[in-house]
Amino acid sequence: MRRLPFLNGVRAFEAAARRGGFAPAAAELGVTAAAVSRLVRLLELRLGVALFERAANRLALTGTGRAYRDGLGPLLDKLEQLTAEISVRRDARTLTVGVGTTFATRWLIPRLADFRRVAPDIEVRLAAGGFTMPYREDWTCGIALAAGPMPGYAATKLFDAELLPVCAPDFAPRPRAPRDLTPRAMLRMEHAPEDWPRWLEAAGAPRLRATGPDFANYGLAIQAACDGLGVAVGIRPYVDDDIRAGRLVAPFPLAVPMGRAWFLHHPRGRAKDPAFAAFARWLTAAARAAAPGSPVYAARKGRVQPRPSRVAPRGRYSQPTQPE
Repeated sequence: MRRLPFLNGVRAFEAAARRGGFAPAAAELGVTAAAVSRLVRLLELRLGVALFERAANRLALTGTGRAYRDGLGPLLDKLEQLTAEISVRRDARTLTVGVGTTFATRWLIPRLADFRRVAPDIEVRLAAGGFTMPYREDWTCGIALAAGPMPGYAATKLFDAELLPVCAPDFAPRPRAPRDLTPRAMLRMEHAPEDWPRWLEAAGAPRLRATGPDFANYGLAIQAACDGLGVAVGIRPYVDDDIRAGRLVAPFPLAVPMGRAWFLHHPRGRAKDPAFAAFARWLTAAARAAAPGSPVYAARKGRVQPRPSRVAPRGRYSQPTQPE
């Protein structure tokens, strides 16, 4: 029969040792600092050794405590990985994807019917919010716009993000050059005020200032552009489907890199999940097909094709605020 230690005490001790105190451990575990202290004390009594040296305003690991902490880390990491793998098997045919609302509505949802045809037995659930909130344990994976992979997670790059002004095909007067833009017709994003200045600087018109209506998210600004309200700075791939369908046009060929890309993130334990693997394969293929330079993109029949874009050099601009 296994003689296992007091597991609640082990968990409390490991958190306190890793976080450097009872209070931060309590915040992580969702209990009080007094409860953490009591659990650690019970563990010490059962082990018959002191793990912490306690003083009025000081808590320090003993030599035995340091050795116990160092040994517990790999064991708990393995337990966490094993638990994730078992959870994957339980929910093998259901995927929960953390994704921003605009990316979901303007790119992912229009393509999900295709995934259903490829894998009709896999259910995809969308959890709006993306990585503007912490990664949640109940998510299978998440799609985020970021400068690079999220630490601690496996990641697959889907596509780069670029700024590209767009307007309705019948918007008048249609600007022929950046200097022709009317400030009051330049639609703005309230949480990305740097978009227009970044694009205008690359276009050689840094003195222009957008003063048009301000929108809470990219989805609203792009819809306003579709409805003829003005010119919005769209993000690829948010606007590519609208350009391809003729709902929007890009009056200028210049696309400016944001210095970020969309990544598919997932806990490493999910890699063995057949349903997730099928979704990841489909998603990366869909991202390649949606790229403006891909043969699939160019082969669409009966669609209005966007003008070939000229991409500004990378590395000239600071990273933008995370879009939704």
